[in-house]
Amino acid sequence: MANENFVDYVKLCCRSGKGGAGSTHMHRDRTTAKGGPDGGDGGRGGHVILRGNAQHWTLLHLKYRKHVLAGHGDPGSGNRKHGADGRDEFLDVPIGTVVRDAETQEVVGEITEDGQEWVMVPGGRGGRGNDHFKSPTNQTPRYAQPGEDGQEFWRILELKLLADVGLVGFPNAGKSTLLSVVSAAKPEIADYPFTTLRPNLGMVAYRGSRSFVMADIPGIIEGAHEGKGLGLRFLRHIERNSVLLFMVPADAEDIPEAYRVLLGELEQYNPELLEKDRVLAISKCDLLDAELRQEVSATMGDLRHHYFSAVTGEGVDGLKDLLWRAIQGGSE
Repeated sequence: MANENFVDYVKLCCRSGKGGAGSTHMHRDRTTAKGGPDGGDGGRGGHVILRGNAQHWTLLHLKYRKHVLAGHGDPGSGNRKHGADGRDEFLDVPIGTVVRDAETQEVVGEITEDGQEWVMVPGGRGGRGNDHFKSPTNQTPRYAQPGEDGQEFWRILELKLLADVGLVGFPNAGKSTLLSVVSAAKPEIADYPFTTLRPNLGMVAYRGSRSFVMADIPGIIEGAHEGKGLGLRFLRHIERNSVLLFMVPADAEDIPEAYRVLLGELEQYNPELLEKDRVLAISKCDLLDAELRQEVSATMGDLRHHYFSAVTGEGVDGLKDLLWRAIQGGSE
C-alpha cells in the first residue's frame, strides 16, 4: 500500500435531510363536494449512515469529500398518501473506524463489523397530515405539522489499524526495516527520526501456507500520551493489534529503561493495552558480540527478549516463531 494513499483521518460536515411537511388536503371527488381531511404524512429526511466494509483499508475515498448531504423528505398529499422518505447517504468505511464529535472530541460511535450500519446523523421526522388532527369537535382541521429540520454536525472519522502484530518502538528502532524484510511491504527507510509518518501493513509469510499481518506504526517518544511527537494520532492504531512487538535497538543506552518508557506511554494512553501479549525484540543485534549479549541479557532480569538483525537475517525466523506462538495464544 503506497504511503501517500494511506489516509486514517478525515473531517466531514454531515447534514441529514429535512422531513417533509404533512398535507392539509380535504377530500374531494365527483360525489363529495365537502369531504373531511385526508392529508397524508410527510416523509422523513434522509439519514447519514456509516457502513462497515471489509474491502476498504483506508479512508482515502473520503479524503476530498468535505460535505455529506442527505436528501429531503417529500411532503404528504391527499388520500392519506405518505410522502417519500429522503435519500439516505451511505458512507462505506473500514472496520475499526471511530467517529468523534469535532467540537468535543467525544467518541460517538464505532464500526467493528463488516456490513454493520450506524446512523451517524438522523434525518428529520416527517410532519403529520391533517387527518391526524380531526376530532368530534374539530372535524375539518386545516393545519398539519411541518417537517422536522435536519441536523448538521462536523464529524471526525479515525481509523484504528487492524493487524495481528503491531510494532512499538522509538523512532529509528528498525521497525520499517524489519517489515521490509519479512513481508513485501516497501516502507520508506532512512537514517533520521520519524521516517515513518503513516502506518504500513505487511503480510508476513510463515511456515507452510500460514501468514499473519504486521503493522509498522510511527515511532513513539516519551510524552506521546500527551500528544508529543506524533503522539495520540498513532497510539490509537496499537489498540487493535493482537500482539505488541516492542523493538529496542541494541545500541540504546539502557534497553530495559527504554522498554519501560514505551510500556509507560501505552499504560497512560490506555491501561487495557497492557493486557495484550507482548514480545520484546532487540534489533540491530549484529552490533553485539556474544560477550556483549550476555552483559545485556544480565540487565534484563526475567524480561523475555529476543535478539535479531533485519540486515543480516540473524534471529528473524526465531522472531517469527515467537510471534506466531503469541498470536495463537502460546500454542502452535
